[in-house]
Amino acid sequence: MKEFELKYGCNPNQKPAKIFMVNGNDLPIEILCGRPGFINFLDAFNSWQLVKELKEALSLPAVTSFKHVSPTSAAVGTPLSDKLKKACFVDDIEGLDESPLACAYARARGTDRMCSFGDWVALSDVCDVTTAKLIAREVSDGIIAPGYEPEALEILKTKRKGNYNIVKINPDYVPEEIERKQVFGITFEQGRNNFEINEELLSNLVTENKNLPDSAKRDLIISLITLKYTQSNSVCFAVDGQAIGVGAGQQSRIHCTRLAGSKADTWFLRQHDKVLNLPFLDEIARPTRDNVIDGYINRNEEDVCAEGNWQKYFKTRPEPLTDEDIKAYLSTISGVALGSDAFFPFDDNIERAYRSGVSYIAEPGGSIRDDAVIDCCNKYNIAMAFTGMRLFHH
Repeated sequence: MKEFELKYGCNPNQKPAKIFMVNGNDLPIEILCGRPGFINFLDAFNSWQLVKELKEALSLPAVTSFKHVSPTSAAVGTPLSDKLKKACFVDDIEGLDESPLACAYARARGTDRMCSFGDWVALSDVCDVTTAKLIAREVSDGIIAPGYEPEALEILKTKRKGNYNIVKINPDYVPEEIERKQVFGITFEQGRNNFEINEELLSNLVTENKNLPDSAKRDLIISLITLKYTQSNSVCFAVDGQAIGVGAGQQSRIHCTRLAGSKADTWFLRQHDKVLNLPFLDEIARPTRDNVIDGYINRNEEDVCAEGNWQKYFKTRPEPLTDEDIKAYLSTISGVALGSDAFFPFDDNIERAYRSGVSYIAEPGGSIRDDAVIDCCNKYNIAMAFTGMRLFHH
């Protein structure tokens, strides 16, 4: 297939639209089901690069959930605890522990379930049946993977009344070294960002604490590779083999850190016993449960425990999650890794990161206030590596 005609571009008024190879070669994909759109393919090709690099860096199956050209999360295939299975709504899946790819999907899709609603999924490995069963019951726009087991493909084809977007990509495809795009009729050209993220990047530890265990190295690599495909400015919290909070596209870095930190806090609090034991009505759908859980934890637009509200969602009125509950629970958290796509200009980022259990940081360094940032890390015994490499993505 030399080119694929799209229904429209980013918006319905942007026509004509298509994807094609400028060099005249065949596209490195097969569309097995559905008709992906312009934004679908932006998500597909960015997300595929992310999971491909994660798999190469860590030798584990990797999955990411993408929305609007940024990851909501990314994860590798490590087993889930019983509490995490329940928090991710996968505690009923038989054979989950036997499929590292399904574990990676459960983690990635379960991290920020509100932002992952209607997502694009990328798998580093051939989609197996267990992973397909998990994907089949979530609201999703499409998937890209290097292949699909026959039964898994048939399961996925049942989504969206048979119109689920399923893309198979050639895993051996290597793009040209120079990439181009147009803005306002003007062509931009640059070399592809082929920078390799690995353990060696974490060797320049600039803090008094120079202890970086293997688990922290893994999580920092996950964080940095995730940031490589996240709209900048961006920071990423990661722990236990998955990104748990992504702050993307903010003009101020502290806003990135606050956003990602609040998402990480919510992820941790989803595993609080009060949240896990919320007495939902049987008929409440999964997306509604996600919204209610977020409201229960963060007390946003609606007090879901208030009289007249709780009856819509619960069999009995739940006890609220109090400020004291939240503070006590989060105070037990540590060992979280934090990556930043550019240097921290002020130590307020470290103060906010510490509140969400951050013990390890990787950032490029190079700020005129590096000393203040390092001093703040030392105050909290945080180990920080300067990578020397910015990871902006636009």
